[in-house]
Amino acid sequence: MRFDEAYSGNVFIKSKQNYDEAQAVIYGMPMDWTVSYRPGSRFGPQRIREVSIGLEEYSPYLDRELDDVNYFDAGDIPLPFGNAAKSLDLIEGFIRQLLQDGKIPVGMGGEHLVSWPVMKAVSNKYDNLAIIHMDAHTDLRVEYEGEPLSHSTPIRKIAEHIGPKNVYSFGIRSGMKEEFDWAKENGMQIAKFEVLEPLKKVLPTLEGRPVYVTIDIDVLDPAHAPGTGTVDCGGITSRELLASIHAIANSGVNVVGFDLVEVAPIYDQSEQTANTASKLLREMLLGWVK
Repeated sequence: MRFDEAYSGNVFIKSKQNYDEAQAVIYGMPMDWTVSYRPGSRFGPQRIREVSIGLEEYSPYLDRELDDVNYFDAGDIPLPFGNAAKSLDLIEGFIRQLLQDGKIPVGMGGEHLVSWPVMKAVSNKYDNLAIIHMDAHTDLRVEYEGEPLSHSTPIRKIAEHIGPKNVYSFGIRSGMKEEFDWAKENGMQIAKFEVLEPLKKVLPTLEGRPVYVTIDIDVLDPAHAPGTGTVDCGGITSRELLASIHAIANSGVNVVGFDLVEVAPIYDQSEQTANTASKLLREMLLGWVK
């Protein structure tokens, strides 16, 4: 016998207990092996779950409640500490199984490199996949201090895998000049500093296409999300990020997977960041899992 954990904090609030019946599967990717500044995002997934019990189940933005979506929380993927290559292989294998079972993958990081094997697996299933990327940083490096497996590289990796013209970045306010130049030369769209207004212009062009959305919590200004590894001032507000999530929900794109990464709870004693992340995840579930 096992108690229902829907309100336990061990799973994301209102997670159902039946994997087979679930439309979407939540999972954690507790990896921060390659960060270039402050570690700690490996503790993000569990803390997001724990604080989620403070959420209301109803979204007044979307007029839906969590009972309207059938999702299962699979827990955290067991990843070998310090071994980035094997960790990425394990993540990709797990996602391939989810996709084979017809599930929508809903990931929680962890550093942003964990999104690379997920996006790769999703792109191998869905033709003409587009990536919507919200972040403070370009993440377009080829390597970081000689290391190709770095949290500064995932968007470059997926752009080279599916073509830069299929990747759309928003809220970017930090990166090397070479990264911005590469994007411009290769037809990749980068919207600097803002998210909502440029996103509204792009969404009609993606109507009907499968889309994977990856959100780095540091797209928010540190005033709204101090609990992250690489803070960068000048970001958007939590209100703009919520509105951007709702814009995607109300558009004609087909969201086939999504993640929220880089929450590092240790740097935010107020727990504002984890609480914000849990609400964002609620809105993503209610808005994107149809």
